[in-house]
Amino acid sequence: MIDFTLTPEQEMTRQMVREFAEREVAPIIKEQDRAHRYNVHILERMGELGILGISIPARYGGAGMDYICLGLACEELERIDTSLRVIMSVHVGLNSLGLLQWGTEEQKQRWLVPQAQGKRFATYGLTEPGAGSDVAAIAATARREGDVYVLNGEKMWISLASVAHHFLIFAKTDPQATPPHHGITAFVVERGMPGVTTGDIHGKLGVRAGSTGWISLSDVEVPVENRIGEEGEGFKIAMSCLDNGRYTVAAGATGLIRACLEASVKYAHERHTFGREIGRHQLVQQMIARMARDYEIARLLYLRAGWMKNEGKRNTRETSLAKWFATEASFAAASDAVQIHGAYGYSDEYDVERYLRNAKGACIYEGTSQIQTLLQAEYALGYRVDRPLRCELPPYDPEFWQ
Repeated sequence: MIDFTLTPEQEMTRQMVREFAEREVAPIIKEQDRAHRYNVHILERMGELGILGISIPARYGGAGMDYICLGLACEELERIDTSLRVIMSVHVGLNSLGLLQWGTEEQKQRWLVPQAQGKRFATYGLTEPGAGSDVAAIAATARREGDVYVLNGEKMWISLASVAHHFLIFAKTDPQATPPHHGITAFVVERGMPGVTTGDIHGKLGVRAGSTGWISLSDVEVPVENRIGEEGEGFKIAMSCLDNGRYTVAAGATGLIRACLEASVKYAHERHTFGREIGRHQLVQQMIARMARDYEIARLLYLRAGWMKNEGKRNTRETSLAKWFATEASFAAASDAVQIHGAYGYSDEYDVERYLRNAKGACIYEGTSQIQTLLQAEYALGYRVDRPLRCELPPYDPEFWQ
């Protein structure tokens, strides 16, 4: 049986997140974006409301909601501003769900619990100045010396770099491994460890109200117990975390399409040319119809991926497709929204210019559109087959979660 009806819990979650975003963020986001200013109070409020632990089991300090709730929350947050969804991508998708999947019980108690409670903030450190899509090209190293690993390297384009307490860092423990990605290992690095410094990146095109920065590691001694998984499992861990991060991006981009549609419909009723609402003009209708179509497609794609997560089914292919479609569609929707608004769309008097700047980033981070294209082609051609992982993300089980 196919049933697209949201459960009362899912609807409650969506409404709670929507009210928070509309009440506490929408009135200030334009000025935050203009000033290129990150508001850590918003992050703290998300923690207080339980949003940062929305899909983490209650036994680990979370709200115990399912993965559909996580997607719905991301949709509602990015409907207001992409910077809100970015928080969910790095704190929840890329870090906390990674710990839930790969961490030991002691590691979950140590790091996951305070993250789910919103008492500690977390991020993910994979990208480097010379390594993005080519993960195997990372240059960061981790050399074992007794009971510690000594980490050196630099991570770039890291959201929440300047405010996170915990960093999930990937480094090469075997730089000579063949193939190279077999030499990557994952670690939790904590702010305050000697040799860890962070900073902000300025001059971004979009997500200006968000925190984006760099992490520098200089002879950082990380205890062996901070290693996530086994030596050489880092690449698998990183890719499984990206499955979760891409899910949040897909859901968020769906919310951005909806924001473009709502803004365009409103303006199309308000603006008159040639004696009638511009919404009466067929070419304007064409753009609005495309937004409406793409919103429905994007929503169904991310809900399918969320359902598969709930069922414990591998969803790398489905999540990649959802991310690819939704991000490209959101950029197209934002471009059309600016066009519909005409000259006003080219100024920050209206939100649509911010939507356009924000939308482009999602076509690049957490797997570019070109990477998603290659993934989908390889699945279709039979060149790519998903193999079982040593640790799978646990399916949603109300008894375990709540």
